[in-house]
Amino acid sequence: MTALDDRPITTAPVIPQPSRPGMEARTAELLRLRQAVRSGPGAHATEAQHARGKMTVYERMELLFDEGTFVEIEGLRRHRAVGFGLEDRRPHTDGVVIGWGRIHGRTVFAFGHDFRIFGGSLGESHAEKIHKIMDMAEAAGAPLVSLNDGAGARIQEGVSALAGYGGIFRRNVRASGVIPQISVMLGPCAGGATYSPALTDFVFMVRGISQMFITGPDVVEAVTGERVTQEELGGADLHAAVSGAAAFAYDDEASCLEDVRYLISLLPANNRELPPAAEPAVDLGTPDEDLLRLVPADPNQPYDMREVIARLVDDGEVLEVHERWAPNLLCVLARIDGQTVGVVANQPRHLAGVLDIEASQKGASFIQTCDAFNIPLVTLVDVPGFLPGTDQESGGIIRHGAKMLYAYCNATVPRVQVILRKAYGGAYIVMDSRSIGCDLSYAWPTNEIAVMGAEGAVNVIHRRAVAAADDPEAARRELTEEYKEALMHPYYAAERGLVDDVIDPRTTRAVLAEALRVLRTKQEQLVPRKHGNPPM
Repeated sequence: MTALDDRPITTAPVIPQPSRPGMEARTAELLRLRQAVRSGPGAHATEAQHARGKMTVYERMELLFDEGTFVEIEGLRRHRAVGFGLEDRRPHTDGVVIGWGRIHGRTVFAFGHDFRIFGGSLGESHAEKIHKIMDMAEAAGAPLVSLNDGAGARIQEGVSALAGYGGIFRRNVRASGVIPQISVMLGPCAGGATYSPALTDFVFMVRGISQMFITGPDVVEAVTGERVTQEELGGADLHAAVSGAAAFAYDDEASCLEDVRYLISLLPANNRELPPAAEPAVDLGTPDEDLLRLVPADPNQPYDMREVIARLVDDGEVLEVHERWAPNLLCVLARIDGQTVGVVANQPRHLAGVLDIEASQKGASFIQTCDAFNIPLVTLVDVPGFLPGTDQESGGIIRHGAKMLYAYCNATVPRVQVILRKAYGGAYIVMDSRSIGCDLSYAWPTNEIAVMGAEGAVNVIHRRAVAAADDPEAARRELTEEYKEALMHPYYAAERGLVDDVIDPRTTRAVLAEALRVLRTKQEQLVPRKHGNPPM
């Protein structure tokens, strides 16, 4: 045997090692890859997107966020699907860009479809990216903006794509009332994909480039024989003015995204915070003489309630929600004394300001959104009642009107009512009257609160006396004046504690500011329950 120290020494052969790139080379490679990801499939795809009148997803992110603040994550992700040639087409991002940035200095999360890649269609990896950013937004307690420009489910991936949509819908519902969710429609959105925007708080659309519909024009024609364009079937104007699916409609992407930024500046980050405050620019102590001229004393003479709202809010700046849908009721976000408020107001210029099916739906949704995000409610009342007619009754005015009633009764935010002129019947109750829980109710000296108008009341109460009179018209006029003096004078409700004060119209802005200041720390707890059962 040979001792260990006596063993012969052998030398292993030297194998040449390939030279590895240094850190600088690897970093340069990374930067080139990132630039390639941002460029998408190539210049031709970007040119095609621009030719459609649309920006790329990265251009949209730059407009949405404060300059230089957008941070993308999972930009290098690619799908794992095989079949139908997908294994040979594995672009980075998989057709969706996710990340966060700042809007007016506040953190906001976002995802945006890249139509240049698979038409922005949703596959398994694509969906997982959206799920991730939605989870992050909810966990961080920050708003989520979706920039929608996709062709729906990726057919080649089958049920995996459908399951991806299910995960999005579940997260939309889970985050509802927890963080603001804003959908910006910047391209097509068809089939089941439309339900995600429908589950969010606000939907923005752009004319000419964005459409939403469950079934496309080809299917509609095949089933019904009706020929219709995509714009006619689900364009911005249809959803903004007819269906009510879109809260806002614009002519171009830039103005659309600018208002998205403005909306976010009015909203809190989540349901546990108050909306951000701003410094008011106008002295609240100065009486506004214009308010005496804007509203006619004659309850039957129309006027534009928008002009009144502009005099009451800071700098006259408002963001009107669903401006073209149900125009007989105005729903406006603005600031009073620097604090965000939601204004609900009858609009006498349209249908005399009555409540109907669509106005009730519009009001209920807006009230619930404001209540969810701690935005005080100011209700301006000039309402002759609910719209009568067989169409309204058969269409379900009872249950739809109850939606608005339910929303007000369920709201725990500060609530202030101002009755400008008439407030008749059940519509008076529904417009946040004292009896359903408003905190403070004020009235102008032109207010008329009653079961119905004096003329109608006389026709019911004194029908026989009027018919038997020698001069029925003279008798009706006399009895009408008697009814007004007895039950409809401006201090009748105040005498019974149903109005807290009758105020000088010129001081309305100051009165509202003080009321909202006092109520800012309001605390109200609902009875413990799993959830309510609102009217359907």
